[in-house]
Amino acid sequence: MTHPSRDPRLRVGVIGAGRVGAVVAAALQAAGHDVVAAAGESDASRSRIADLLPDARTAKPTDVARSCDLLLLTVPDDMLPNVVTVLSDSGAIRPGQYVVHTSGRHGLGVLEPAARLGARTVAMHPAMTFTGTALDLDRLPGCVYGLTAEPSERAFTEGLVADLRGRPTWVPEEMRTLYHGGLAHGANHLVTLVSQAMELLAAAGCDHPAATLRPLLTAALDNALEQGDSALTGPIVRGDVNTVRVHLADIAANAPHTLPSYVALARDTLDRVVTDGRVLPIRAAAIQRALEQAEQSAPRTATPRR
Repeated sequence: MTHPSRDPRLRVGVIGAGRVGAVVAAALQAAGHDVVAAAGESDASRSRIADLLPDARTAKPTDVARSCDLLLLTVPDDMLPNVVTVLSDSGAIRPGQYVVHTSGRHGLGVLEPAARLGARTVAMHPAMTFTGTALDLDRLPGCVYGLTAEPSERAFTEGLVADLRGRPTWVPEEMRTLYHGGLAHGANHLVTLVSQAMELLAAAGCDHPAATLRPLLTAALDNALEQGDSALTGPIVRGDVNTVRVHLADIAANAPHTLPSYVALARDTLDRVVTDGRVLPIRAAAIQRALEQAEQSAPRTATPRR
């Protein structure tokens, strides 16, 4: 088996042609590797294979594993242990083969059945959200990959990330779930938060909630990434108790399903600005009481509007 920096053409197989797998495989193909086979059970997966990997044959997972030098496992987290076990027990994994998964949660432990057979295992998680279309190929350059590998595989792994035009960050095996939790909390919950903000603006009569929020959120995100808590602005940082009270009242009246997240995030924001001294304790106590009162009076069965 050759290192990609010496011979860029590895035979690549992908099992799980979902939003991540098909795109990463297509990016490796663009870097000069041969994507020889792909496995995907759903119609959507087969469509991605046809669109993004037209030269790859569609095959069963065991056939894909047997046909490649570099096996990409891009199945959902909960399926990964079983897929690795089945492939290993069936004899589809061989010594010297690279077996790479893209799960954020898992590290090398989940690949142990393959490692026992002599496979060279790598965890390589792209810190990116995917659509599963060609649009993602333009977003991948500069993407950070959370990597876990044995020292002997580090050069190969960094070479693979370089082929993808990405940036490596090494994550210790025991910290994979915390790493993934940070990404999920930041990205997934951000989508929920932004969706709720758009619902509030729509309820207030705003014609274009997304266009209204875009410049504000773009600036807030950039500032938060550069400055952390110092970027906080708004009524809680200013200690504007009455503004917080009317926010709570109007949200409860018009979008009660959003109230719990507003209260929870307001509480955490308050803790941060009290700790660094930006809000006086007497004002912080008044805001805290307002949050508690809103929480106590909130309907217990509030559900999102559809």
